[in-house]
Amino acid sequence: MRRGKRPRWMLKIAEERIDILFRMADREFSANPHRSHRYTELARNIAMKYRVRIPREWRRRFCRKCYSFLKPGANCTVRIADGKVNFRCHECGHIMRFPYIREKKDRRRNKIESHTTKEGTDEQVTFGAHDKCGESRSDR
Repeated sequence: MRRGKRPRWMLKIAEERIDILFRMADREFSANPHRSHRYTELARNIAMKYRVRIPREWRRRFCRKCYSFLKPGANCTVRIADGKVNFRCHECGHIMRFPYIREKKDRRRNKIESHTTKEGTDEQVTFGAHDKCGESRSDR
């Protein structure tokens, strides 16, 4: 093992602990918001120590300035404007902007796929199955 490199099992445990702490913060928020902020802080510390990314679903659930746990409608406001999702923290007033492109692409792709189904069969046309030459990947 190289110096500074952690084994995979250790990183997996760190990811599990981060997920557990965020779930606990979500459950605990209504009864004790300060405890949920502490759970968020602990999860961030674990992520920084083991150099593990916080999962995308939880990355948007804490303020990037004051690191408090965000619960939409309780201590943050969520708005959609100019192709971005804006989260405004009520604790410190910080506004976080996340692009809305991926969700738009998924919605557009689902709409196209629903219109391109073959009539009379359950078979769907899949995108990305053919390369530039026109042959499918399974023909190679």
